[in-house]
Amino acid sequence: MPNLSVELLPGHKRGLSFSNPVMTASGTFGNGLDYAKIFDIQRLGAIVSKAITLRPRQGNAQPRIIETAAGMLNSIGLQNIGVDAILRDIAPVWATWRVPVIANIAGESIAHYAELARRLDGAPGVSGIEINVSCPNVENGLEFGTDPRSASDLTYAVRRETDLPLLVKLGPNVTDIVGIAAAAADAGADGLTLINTFPAMRIDIQARRPTLGWGSGGLSGPALKPIALRMVYQVARSLDIPIVGCGGIVSAEDAIEFMMAGATAVQVGTATFRNPQAPLDIIDGLEEFMQREQILAVREIIGAALPAQRESQTNNAGGVAAGHGPQSDGAITGRALRPG
Repeated sequence: MPNLSVELLPGHKRGLSFSNPVMTASGTFGNGLDYAKIFDIQRLGAIVSKAITLRPRQGNAQPRIIETAAGMLNSIGLQNIGVDAILRDIAPVWATWRVPVIANIAGESIAHYAELARRLDGAPGVSGIEINVSCPNVENGLEFGTDPRSASDLTYAVRRETDLPLLVKLGPNVTDIVGIAAAAADAGADGLTLINTFPAMRIDIQARRPTLGWGSGGLSGPALKPIALRMVYQVARSLDIPIVGCGGIVSAEDAIEFMMAGATAVQVGTATFRNPQAPLDIIDGLEEFMQREQILAVREIIGAALPAQRESQTNNAGGVAAGHGPQSDGAITGRALRPG
């Protein structure tokens, strides 16, 4: 049987070991409790929680979710029960599961993010933290992840409050994803999640107004995949830091593309609306692909499409290039630019 296991953060003192590289994305999976009634969620590689804020949030006005060509628009507005309820009611359930749970956090200021990290550090059932940097900063009206300085300041503040494995989830509406990724890495991120939804909207031509109650929202689903895939590839060929690919993944083929582009693991989100078992189908499809291609370990797929990896495969008759797979012998510093 092929070995699907991955070590997402081999350089971290706690690490993040997954039985397979398929995770759920923050949002569509909620906090996992409802899905646990449908299937064995412990088959998943990992679960990412719904965004957690300091205080409960009611979210945006309805409608919040609409379909669009090859995807979905959402404007949920970070509706959630708040960190107190998470720690009291949800985290103890996570602690009973044999699957890593990563807490996604969102704040209105750097101080909010830092406080969330402090509260969640050491909480039962929390294996890591994912920073949602695509939230509006109420202090200046901009998103945290749209420039290197803001991404760096936010990551550094969270890093000081926790030694849990730390992922930074970046948005796509930037001109230099590599520069922002490098800034987050230098500030203490252990890994990156690429990418969040893309700002978008629809118009109701009969009502002559935006279809979403909030006006605009985030585009997700297959329409986002080519953008996300390119950004994963850009960062993977430039930085030595583990990457989680996210955006429009609905099939095993999609997941394999992201991994060949340099992602160590992938997150599945919008696909679960149509098919709650989509992550499990992707796991099964990945295993079938590996069996068909006679691939013994999933690490052989990671980074296979990167230039240096392709050159190594040509020279070594299919070997994995050192330094490009998270489980290879090559050092992954999470900081240095790749040569070339």
